[in-house]
Amino acid sequence: MAYVDWAIKGPKIASCSCDYGCPCEFNGKPTEGLCEGLECMLIEEGWFGDLRLDGLKVAAVYRWPGPVHEGGGVVRGFFDANANQAQIDALFAILGGKEQEPTTVFNIYGSTIAQELEPIFALIEFHSDIEKRTGGFRIDGHLELELEPIRNPVTGALHRARIVLPEGFEFREAEIASGTFNANGEIAMGRQKRYGALWRAAYGPYGIIEE
Repeated sequence: MAYVDWAIKGPKIASCSCDYGCPCEFNGKPTEGLCEGLECMLIEEGWFGDLRLDGLKVAAVYRWPGPVHEGGGVVRGFFDANANQAQIDALFAILGGKEQEPTTVFNIYGSTIAQELEPIFALIEFHSDIEKRTGGFRIDGHLELELEPIRNPVTGALHRARIVLPEGFEFREAEIASGTFNANGEIAMGRQKRYGALWRAAYGPYGIIEE
C-alpha cells in the first residue's frame, strides 16, 4: 500500500511506573500492576509530504489499568505551541496511526487506547544527552520529567545499562536511566527513581527507520 512519505527523527525520552528495566520490555507484567508514565520527543528532522516538521516537540501522558496489551488505556497528547495548523494536522495523522502500516509503534499503542483526552498545545522545554543518560522535559502546569543515571545503591557509582531489542517496534536499543516525574490534570501521577529510557527515534510509514 502506498502512504504519504513522512518521517520523524530525533531524541526521545520516557519514564514509567515500573522498576528499572521495565518488565513490559520482556513480555512481563508491569511492576505495579498498572502502567502509567510519560514521554517526549524532539523532532530534529521531520516531514510529512512536502511539509517540514523540523524542531517541533510532542509529548504524552498515559495510563493503562493493567498490562498495555490488555487495553483500556487513557492518553493525552501535548503539541508544540509553535506548530502551525498544517503541522498540527500532520502530527495528528502520524501519531494517530494514519498513513502507516498497522505494525508501527503509533498503531500498536493506539489500538490499546480506550479514551483519548483533548490535546493541549503548549511550550515544551526539552533536553537530552543520551550518552550521559540525562534528560528531561517540562510543560508548565502539566508535566515534568527528569532523567539521571542509575546509581549503585551501595557505592553511589553511576550504573550503566542498555536494553537491546533487535526486533523492537519502539526502539532497537535504549540507554536506561532513573526517572522522576509528575503529571497534573485528569491523568495525575508522581514517581521517583523509576524506569527511564533515552534513545534516538526514527519512524516512518513502515515503522523504525534503520540508520
